[in-house]
Amino acid sequence: MINSNDIFTISSKKEFEKIALKVFRFQFDNNLVYQEFCTLLKKNKENVKSLIEIPFLPIQFFKSHEVISSTEPIQATFTSSGTTGMQTSKHLVTDITLYEESYRNAFSEFYGNIEDYCVLALLPSYLEREGSSLIHMVDDLIHSSKHEDSGFYLNNYDELIAKLIELDNSGQNVILIGVTYALLDLIELHKFQLKNTIIMETGGMKGKRKEMIREELHDILCQGFGVPVIHSEYGMTELLSQAYSLGNGIFECPNWMQILIRDAEDALSYVNEGKTGGINVIDLANINSCSFIATQDLGKKYPNHSFEVLGRFDNSDIRGCNLMVI
Repeated sequence: MINSNDIFTISSKKEFEKIALKVFRFQFDNNLVYQEFCTLLKKNKENVKSLIEIPFLPIQFFKSHEVISSTEPIQATFTSSGTTGMQTSKHLVTDITLYEESYRNAFSEFYGNIEDYCVLALLPSYLEREGSSLIHMVDDLIHSSKHEDSGFYLNNYDELIAKLIELDNSGQNVILIGVTYALLDLIELHKFQLKNTIIMETGGMKGKRKEMIREELHDILCQGFGVPVIHSEYGMTELLSQAYSLGNGIFECPNWMQILIRDAEDALSYVNEGKTGGINVIDLANINSCSFIATQDLGKKYPNHSFEVLGRFDNSDIRGCNLMVI
């Protein structure tokens, strides 16, 4: 059996592959949806010997099936946001401590001790619904910071503006985590010159504004907040881990997460580094659901294992990979 210690102490490429193959065999045996998908691709425990031979489950399965590798009771159900009438993803989580261990370890790896920060959150569209994994994470980071001013802001922008200026001027390290459209709303109300604050956008216009390319968006946010770079978080309902960008839209994964770039025309083959394709994610924290997910995002990977997100597939279709999607 694989435990969290095996996952969160991975320290080499060889060790990652060894654990990933172990997780694949476990999920093939215990996740009937994934097993059926693998069988359709004629993949099984005997003929999968390396990372690139592992089948990646299309992310849409989290909308149409119960993707689960455990018989333990469900402790939390994370759901994706969606417009009215739209089918949403459901991630059934049987061990919430795996999620908490994942984001706490990742935050520490990229940013250091959470207690060194005041955490401010501007996530209105997430706060207004149930089942957001992002809200669960940020709420825990707020409490873990132990700072009296850490907290959520909904539509009280004036209060947030005053608090940001006060904290930044005092020399306090601040992280402002915000959904993209709300960060744009904030800088339309006030132009900042922040010296001690990290701005982290979580993506998403949520239908509130027109979509923008990252370079344009980050340029506007940098000018509005008076900061040199914008940080980003790459996560989703279907994952229990996040990758982080410390600027320029280049993301890095924690040691238990890895990105592969598949051919946009042939979902079962991969493209070389620097070439654009579909993003496949290995998230070993997803031990109790599925650790091998073909997302609807387009991106490219670089030689040092960092990656960039460039957009999404049109019509949310993953060609060559929709064998069981209903």
